[in-house]
Amino acid sequence: MSTTQIAALTTAQAGALKNTQVAALTTAQVAAMETADFAALSTAGISGLTTAQMANLTTAEVVALTTAQAAVLSATQVAALTTAQLVTMETADFAKLGTAAIAGLTTTQATNLTTAQVAALTTTQVAALETADLAAMSTTQIAALTTAQAGALKNTQV
Repeated sequence: MSTTQIAALTTAQAGALKNTQVAALTTAQVAAMETADFAALSTAGISGLTTAQMANLTTAEVVALTTAQAAVLSATQVAALTTAQLVTMETADFAKLGTAAIAGLTTTQATNLTTAQVAALTTTQVAALETADLAAMSTTQIAALTTAQAGALKNTQV
């Protein structure tokens, strides 16, 4: 399918795409999807996104992710996001990332998280952060941690 044909998909058609079909799309085809169509992808479809596709998502597509879609993103998919993409992720969606995805953040990604994203982390997610990521975070980011989040830090993280 051409990018024009991809852009012409209805939300119902986009939502019906299987993970193998999504994985077979080129990065240009994924980028050509209408934002509403991208948001209509099933969680199975989202899990089919390759790292190359993830790295080439538009910021509008990242913003369009639903909490259910964010929850199924793998550690490798999240690690493939650029910092510009990651910081545009809505706080509610970011809070739904799995602990493996949080543990898989690169140090560059971790140091670019917004204070709202840091504050939205669950205590389990905070405990999953890599020690190097925490050490590289700014004082503003660390100050965004709640008392409960700080209490969840492991001895090796402090």
